[in-house]
Order: sequence, then C-alpha cells, then structure tokens
Amino acid sequence: MQQLAFAPQYTYERHRPEATDLYKVVLENIETFLSLVQEECGRALPDFVVKEFREYLRCGILAHGFLRTRCEKCHNEHLVAFSCKRRGFCPSCGARRMNESAIHLVDEVWPVKPVRQWVLSFPIQIRLLLAVQPKLMMNILKIVTRTISRHLAKKAGINGGATGSVTLIQRFGGSINLNVHFHQLFLDGVYGLGTDGKPEAFHITKAPTPDELAEVLEKIIRKITRHLEKRGIIVRDDDGFLQLNLEEGDALSRLQAGAATYRFALGPNKGKKALTLQTVSDHDHSSSRGLVVKNSGFSLHAGVAFSGTERDKIERLCRYITRPAVALERLSLNARGQVVYRLKKPYDDGTTHIVMSPLELLEKLAAIIPRPRVHLTRYSGVFAPHYKYRSIIVPKREKRERRLVDDSDSDKPARMSWARLLKRVFDIDISICRLCQGKTKVVAAIEDPHVIKKILLHLGLPYPAPTPWPARAPPELDREFHHQTSEFDLA
Repeated sequence: MQQLAFAPQYTYERHRPEATDLYKVVLENIETFLSLVQEECGRALPDFVVKEFREYLRCGILAHGFLRTRCEKCHNEHLVAFSCKRRGFCPSCGARRMNESAIHLVDEVWPVKPVRQWVLSFPIQIRLLLAVQPKLMMNILKIVTRTISRHLAKKAGINGGATGSVTLIQRFGGSINLNVHFHQLFLDGVYGLGTDGKPEAFHITKAPTPDELAEVLEKIIRKITRHLEKRGIIVRDDDGFLQLNLEEGDALSRLQAGAATYRFALGPNKGKKALTLQTVSDHDHSSSRGLVVKNSGFSLHAGVAFSGTERDKIERLCRYITRPAVALERLSLNARGQVVYRLKKPYDDGTTHIVMSPLELLEKLAAIIPRPRVHLTRYSGVFAPHYKYRSIIVPKREKRERRLVDDSDSDKPARMSWARLLKRVFDIDISICRLCQGKTKVVAAIEDPHVIKKILLHLGLPYPAPTPWPARAPPELDREFHHQTSEFDLA
C-alpha cells in the first residue's frame, strides 16, 4: 500500500494500434486497395506510398521489435515497441511529432517577442498543383513570405529591417481531404539593423486592418499568377481568361486530384463525393469572421496573435498546426463496415460526419502522404538556419538529455527523448519505476525474430504480428455477392 501511495497519478501504457479501427481497416484492405489502383490506373502507386502503409502496420507492434527497460532497484521490466516514424497518417507518430515540434519551436526557436499567425489557403486547382509539384510549392512559399515580410517592414516604417517566420505546411483538411495550405508564424514586428546588419531594436507592428489584409492578398495572388504564367502552368485563352495546364501524372496524382476536389477516384463511387450525415448547424464555422479576406478562391487569415510572454498559448497554437491528419477518437466503423469520420466542427450546411467505404478511406490516406525529401517546416528571415545573427535571436539552447537508447559515445545533438516528451506533455515520468520509484534504464534493443518470439510467448503477449489480408474481389463483385446472400444475414 505504501508503494501505491507513491505511485504517480498517470502511468505509461503501450498504445495498442492493432485494437484501433484505423489499423483494422488498413490491415484488412491494403492489398485489395493496391490491386484496385493497379487495375483502374494502369500503374502501381509509388514505392514511398506503399512503404508508408507497410510501415504503419508495423508501428507499435511488439512482434516487430522493442526496447527492454528495467528498474535498477526492483528489476521490474517494461517493453517499448518501435515506431514507424512516418510523416503521412500514423496517429501515434504524428502525435509525437506534433508535441516535439511545438516544444522545439517554443523552447529553441521563438524569442520572447509577439507572434501572429498568417494562414493562406488556395483554390482547389492550386492545391492540387502544390501537392503534385513540391518544388513549385517552395517557390510559391517564397513569394508569400516575401510579400508579408515587406508589408510588416512597411507598416513598421523601417527600410531594410529584418523579420522572421516559421512556416508549417499542412496537407489535409478536416475531412481527411487533400488541402495544401500554409500556416505561417511571423514575428509581429521588425528588427532594425545596425550598420553591420546586426539586429538591434525590435519594433512591434499593429494588427493589419481588413483593407491592408486585402491589399496583401491581392499582391500575393498577382505575383503567384505571374509566376505560374512565366512557367507555362497557367495560360490565357483567346478570351483572355486564365486556364490551368495540368499534365496527367502517376497513379498518386490521380488519387490526389480526386482528394483535392472532395471526390473519389476509384471504385464504384468514382467521381462522386462522400456520403455525409447532416443536422441543423447552430454555429457558422466558415472563415468569414474575424481578420480574414477572400479573393478568387484564395483566403488569408491573420486574426490569431499572442504576446511573446504567452508561451503556453504559443505552444498550443504550434500543436494545432502540426497535428496529425487523422483523429482516432473521431473515426469509427458502423454496422455495415463503413468508415464514419466525425468532423471536429459541423460544416455550414450542417454536415457532421463523412461516411465512406474502407477502400475510399485508404484512397484519402494515400493522397495526403507527402513525397520524399519535401520539408514541411520552413524557417526564413532571422530564423533561417544560415542567418548570420540567428544565435542572438533564438532562445539559448539548454543542454539536451540523451536519447532513450544509450548513445553516450555520440556527439550528435539528440532530438527530445521519448521519456522527456512524455514528462513534458503528459506529466508521465517513465524514467521512474511506477512500483518502487527506482530509476529505470534501457537494457537492450530486441530485433532478432527468434528472441522476440521467445520473450513475447513467455510473457503471454501477442505473437506473431498481424498480417495483411489477401486481395479480394473488386468492389462491384463483393457488392453483388452480398446482395445475393443478404437474405441469410441475420446479424
């Protein structure tokens, strides 16, 4: 009883992805989905997309390897499964990346200066273009960042001043649709520069007025249009109207085109939108309130701002804009085996849920997976990695603790360890034994399949790992089969 009295309020337990509806959907339908893509698109999905699904099915599964931790006092052991560390849709790795990124930005990047969030969204055609052509996305990001920076310098009345921003590129919307848009955290002010270019006094700028915001958006649209015309992506027809010239791409581009337009690209519902469940909405959740302007399908919002001392609020904002694409608590399966995804906020028309088949969910997930070597967090201005005076702008870096795995011989800077992350976010200290309050330590990384099997069977834990179901008949045949046998289904 005395040991229980000293136990922490929260204790760590391994998350069990195999028990979630998302894992079951991927496990049971991934092979069928890949076969369907090959059949209807005439080509397979890119390797990095297939690998994203394969690695997700291994994430958090003890049968694929784990760490052994042991209390130095009572020798109580704990197993920690390996994670996939992918950037697409894995909720577990996405949650870790969300918290890790937010803590890094607040502790090691953002000075005690005011911050304002600028959110730029694009017309549907431009969203698809940015998803298919990452290099073009970076060029457009430079245009947007330069335009907003010049507005801030002009508003502060400083010629040649310096500001800074951190851009987090979000690729999804609230219904797991493909929606590439920019969340930019700008210093709400400008640094004056000395004769040697060194930042000196910081001049705070006032919030933009609606007219100023509209002017900034108009400049952004004009510069983006000119850039796309120069590259031949936008052409003018005989009547002078602009037409977007998109070339047919690979199978992934086809799925992305459907996801960007809220439609399915495969299966019996090809070209159709997802079924929605609606109710009468009590609130208007459109982005027409506050400091926001719209023009030609573009939208620019700049109504969220905090002082530099509101660190908790800044950290929550960073968590929001780096959140995972899929919220497990809002995803479920109905009695017919369909996927029901509850929206965080009802749409203006009262839509509260999106209903789709498992294969249609996989189509949505494949479309939001980022292409390799595309950075989704970008630093500019005084936060740029190679900025000469960056060290005097950002907070002083504290000495980092080592990784969870002992790598004391390594001189490389470590990411925030898994143990420290749990302590910071959930107030769970896994370095302390929950039974005797002794210190725990990683004793081994188990990767040998024979050793894994022996340990898990000895502890009575699940083995072997779940395996994907084989590919099934096309959806049309499945539907016909179920129609013929439905009169015998008593479930």
